[in-house]
Amino acid sequence: MSQLTLTDARVLTPEGVRDGALRIQDGHIVAIDQAGRPAAGEEGTSLDGRLVVPGYVDIHVHGGGGHDMTASAESMAQAVRFHRGHGTTTTLTSLVTAPVDDLVQQLSWAADLAEAGEVAGAHLEGPFLSHARCGAQNPDHLLAPDLTAFGRMLQAARGHLRVITVAPELPGALDLIDAAVAAGVVVAVGHTDATYDEASAAYDHGARLATHLFNGMRPIHHREPGPVLASLDAGVPCETINDGIHLHPAVLREVLARGTDKLVLITDAIDAAGVGDGVYNLGGQQVWVRDGAARLESGSLAGSSLTMDSAFARAVQNGVPLEVASVAASANPAHAIGLEDRGELRPGARADLVVLDDAHDVVRVMRAGEWVTGENDGHE
Repeated sequence: MSQLTLTDARVLTPEGVRDGALRIQDGHIVAIDQAGRPAAGEEGTSLDGRLVVPGYVDIHVHGGGGHDMTASAESMAQAVRFHRGHGTTTTLTSLVTAPVDDLVQQLSWAADLAEAGEVAGAHLEGPFLSHARCGAQNPDHLLAPDLTAFGRMLQAARGHLRVITVAPELPGALDLIDAAVAAGVVVAVGHTDATYDEASAAYDHGARLATHLFNGMRPIHHREPGPVLASLDAGVPCETINDGIHLHPAVLREVLARGTDKLVLITDAIDAAGVGDGVYNLGGQQVWVRDGAARLESGSLAGSSLTMDSAFARAVQNGVPLEVASVAASANPAHAIGLEDRGELRPGARADLVVLDDAHDVVRVMRAGEWVTGENDGHE
């Protein structure tokens, strides 16, 4: 039975920041109290008054650290480890539109990682998406909703397919949504040219997440509010890419106006995250990254070079209260995919945490009670 006490910490709990100690046993938080010293027989580590926040939960990420999650099983694992060094203690591996055979193979890699405890599962961003709003999804491999193809992918994921993004206006989409919901998969509305009513129908059928709200969607019009307002009116969690490129900060405030439980920070990162400008590949298409912005030759945004620590810090810089930004980076995405054992620093929760300096940069990361070290330069 392993025991550890983190002393002299400023702990961001669901009730606010508390000065004191975090007591951890067998990978879980057992107490947060005022005691400044470890109990007899416990290992103690002083955090020197630093802020401790819940580990980040990224439910939409395609790569990082030069590793594309769809390139190989090893590349998928390396991308997960890269983001872990930036505070992401829970990851969904997101797969872009590709031939079904390729997606089946990639889902098997994700299932292997999930069964090894490395990831929470997979997110299929396609192939059942709109040609009109495909963004950086490869249009050559988009499909009309197909229950047989979905069944193959579901089987390949071995119970670890957690999210699928669907354009609800496509013929057969509502039947596919019904099948996914029945299988326990969270359906997200995204890459869609749906009207307000078409998107609302998806939520009536059990969809309960919006994929990168505003991006890859029919924009709001005063006579046809489209999927953005349908998502907000449905009261579902809404993903946002807070990199200063995809969205204006006012958009975060608009989502938050519907409730602090609605905002979900994601990275949508590609392999360029942590590497820098250059030419990359996403779903068989070349992506140019310049000044941190990833775009296809057409100019369409193609994921991001964001990490969750940056998304969180930017939210705070944009005026989002610390407690709210933390919920958006941790508890909200965890709860959106049915994970109730993490995302908060409270007794009984998994000991996933990030130690931050005064600039909200990562100093140290703990996952399931174990320190993450040596996985990203500068983040130990």
